[in-house]
Amino acid sequence: MTPRTIVITGASDGIGAAAARALARAGEQVVVVGRSAEKSRAIAKELDADYFVSDFSELAQVRTLAAHLKSDYPRIDVLANNAGGIMGRRTVTADGNESTFQINHLAPFLLTTLLMDTLVSSSAKVINTSSGANSFGKLNLWDLNSEHGYSTNRAYGTGKLANILFTSELHRRFGEKGITTAAFHPGVVRTNFAAESTSPFRHAYTTLLNRFMLTPDHGADTLLWLVNGTAGKDWISGAYYYKRALAKANAQAYDAGLARGLWEKSEELVRVSA
Repeated sequence: MTPRTIVITGASDGIGAAAARALARAGEQVVVVGRSAEKSRAIAKELDADYFVSDFSELAQVRTLAAHLKSDYPRIDVLANNAGGIMGRRTVTADGNESTFQINHLAPFLLTTLLMDTLVSSSAKVINTSSGANSFGKLNLWDLNSEHGYSTNRAYGTGKLANILFTSELHRRFGEKGITTAAFHPGVVRTNFAAESTSPFRHAYTTLLNRFMLTPDHGADTLLWLVNGTAGKDWISGAYYYKRALAKANAQAYDAGLARGLWEKSEELVRVSA
């Protein structure tokens, strides 16, 4: 069977690296995308895979990444939007967006939309890594950059809520064109994703609580299940999953009007038509 081309962002560490290893062992053509050149290069060398370095805090780098992927891979069978993280005090990127929202939502939104022609022609799966933290998010279309009442944890939760809304709207817009998509919560995984945060979450990842967290291999399980399963048979396109099962999300995640509004506002913020 011809290997699938599977692009995984945030693949230089954590569940992204674990999924990349499992898929490469299965004979798939994995493309590693990470922020750290050193870590991305090491994983790619281990797997004999291609890699790209892209910092999602700069949308120009996302555009460059998309251009390289479109040029090098005429077919992309799976795009796993896995990069993300929880930040500290409110900061604004060079693009003018709040950092947490840009890195967790706007950057993968831009990457996906820039690759859409390739994804549609490949009848691709788009898998978005969300989090149970979506439950304490609150998405306001008129304050997506958290200029009012910012908190580290709510900003992260809102970004993860946006991942689920993006997933459902992506299905609505492109499902009939062959795109299938899902969002998932990997569980509380032992990674360094909060290492640069001032959130209380950071302490959990560096204390004794760390030993009770899932390993990256366990955290990657639902991602791999979605990648290897069949939409319509094993899972439902446009839905949110945890432990290979439909999961309950923030009530806002089921607001179709909010999902459409988020898509439109996201296009404005990333200047997708520019």
